Amino acid sequence: MTRSDRPISPTAIRQLATILLATPLLLVACGPQADVPESQASAAPAPGEVPAIEAEHLEYLRANYDKAEYMVPMRDGIGLYTTVYAPRDRSREYPILLFRTPYSIGPYEPGEYRNPLGPSREFDQSGYIFAFQDVRGQFKSEGEFEVIRPPAPEPRGPTDPDEITDNYDAIEWLLANIENHNGRVGQWGISYPGWQTVMGMVDAHPALVAASPQASPSDMFIGDDWHHNGAFRIMYAFSWLSGNARRRDGPTETRGARFDYGTPSGYDFFLNAGSAATVDELYFHGDVPAWRDFIEHPDYDEFWQVQNALRYLDDVRPATLNVAGWFDTEDFYGPMSIYRTVEAENPGLENTLVVGPWLHGGWRRMEGDFLGCIAFDTKTSLHFQTEFQFPFFEYHLKDEGSWDATEANVFLTGSNEWRAYDSWPPDGVTPMSLYLGPEGTLGFEAPTQTGDSAADSYVSDPANPVPFSTEERTTLGHLWKVEDQRFASARPDVLVYQSEPLEEDLTIAGPIGAEVFVSTTGTDSDWIVKLIDVYPDNAPASGNCDVPMGGYQMHLAGEVMRARFRNDLENPEPMVPGEVTRIEIDLRDRFHTFKAGHRLMVHVQSSWFPAYDRNPQTFVDTYRASPGDYQAATQTVYRSAGYPSRVILGIPPQ
Repeated sequence: MTRSDRPISPTAIRQLATILLATPLLLVACGPQADVPESQASAAPAPGEVPAIEAEHLEYLRANYDKAEYMVPMRDGIGLYTTVYAPRDRSREYPILLFRTPYSIGPYEPGEYRNPLGPSREFDQSGYIFAFQDVRGQFKSEGEFEVIRPPAPEPRGPTDPDEITDNYDAIEWLLANIENHNGRVGQWGISYPGWQTVMGMVDAHPALVAASPQASPSDMFIGDDWHHNGAFRIMYAFSWLSGNARRRDGPTETRGARFDYGTPSGYDFFLNAGSAATVDELYFHGDVPAWRDFIEHPDYDEFWQVQNALRYLDDVRPATLNVAGWFDTEDFYGPMSIYRTVEAENPGLENTLVVGPWLHGGWRRMEGDFLGCIAFDTKTSLHFQTEFQFPFFEYHLKDEGSWDATEANVFLTGSNEWRAYDSWPPDGVTPMSLYLGPEGTLGFEAPTQTGDSAADSYVSDPANPVPFSTEERTTLGHLWKVEDQRFASARPDVLVYQSEPLEEDLTIAGPIGAEVFVSTTGTDSDWIVKLIDVYPDNAPASGNCDVPMGGYQMHLAGEVMRARFRNDLENPEPMVPGEVTRIEIDLRDRFHTFKAGHRLMVHVQSSWFPAYDRNPQTFVDTYRASPGDYQAATQTVYRSAGYPSRVILGIPPQ
């Protein structure tokens, strides 16, 4: 494994501290991502200190809001713990802003306040009734927690609760029992709370008029937290489930202890642990029901299909503000697919999309002017908060201000500017192919060479998988989506193709596709394709990290396809050894400018560990693979006229 032995620099420490303070639970609660605790500061204070602006705002909240706690009954009699912060000024009525989470709505102590109460401080100062609820089975709420509980079959009865009915019942109770509201409700949330918001949009309560699902998962087998195209995200699922989905004895205010890996190296931990079934035997002992569910459902069967939120979005009524981050390592497929499905299934509904250059939830607690080594020049998070999020809710819940945002509001990385379009992708995007060529070349001309010699091979060894990052860590982290890929380019089990320097800027928009023609000596394989922006050798230094930017290989987009699912997610098929096979991979959307002088690069590899579990490269149940099932295989990628492996980019009109 390639590892960095460079001492941690002061700028790296500053950036890490900012991320840790911004998203302290992101390191242990991925999966549907943990909410950012409101007591945390947006910048890194000295230990034990509270930033002055945070302390000042907290005093404002205590002076202007009353806090009350309730056990809200659901239709089956289960009580959900709910905290309501209401303005003390009763001279006018206020809308209710609902937030439901599995990550605790604390602080639970009387007189202790969340800070801020709204998605940003503007909401607190404008005045809302803020309602927070621990979801069923989590923290102080009663009942049993089920990870991504699927909707109950129709028709739902009094004993058939789900997250849809819990959302509905919560709103119904708030309207009947909380005074001084104006009859309108909004809901928002990031990641799992974002998914709760999506569930609130299904069979929505009539009073729910505005919803903002942010970084919500939609399908946990195809493209979100637990799997991508059937490949299991073992590192991420382990950290999230160990911290959020263990069996419990009853309601509690206490958060579970973080798992002790016994090593700083997640690479070594998961390599030594083996398959998912072995992990359960060694560490979970059946105490994490969802992990056992994964093992029992290795294919895209009914268990996964009924969880797919997209199936239920054909009658959405609240105005919707969808939010995604280009470099979200957890839930990028989710918000983009939710936006597209709501748009297709609900003609005429106000359905707005905002996508910025953020990590998972980064628009909430980071200013958004850089990520890792990559600078974006402007405070993109503050722009989102003041220009989109706050006006959206003010307009729909209060009839105040103006809300005239176009449908798609997207940040163009590379050029570092916001653009607005009437749809996403923009109208007029045309496909352009980028072909893998001989001797590691990459170009826009289709190959003319024929024969099997127009191919490149490497040995993929599950005993020495390609690491996803150079960071020494036990959890997935958030910077590997923009990380310098020179460590991977140097490995013999990564094929590297690079273009000549661009003579002029090249902007791409919309989905990126990969079509590769491959063969293997095994009977199963993972195929990973990454698109990379290579900086020129004379690129200036970054003000945000100490990595040399000359020749920096910025990871722009990448995705995995577990080959057994290449034709059908429900019915896996082995690969035939030595047989040329076409593999299609959706690398997801991007909006990026490759600047003149930069190069385009493509990587092809067969492991990305431990972001994804190791494919044994034999056609066995990967969750229950034994040590003998993991076999090295020779992988071949073809690039001939008959087998033109390529990446397909979308080029927007000028």
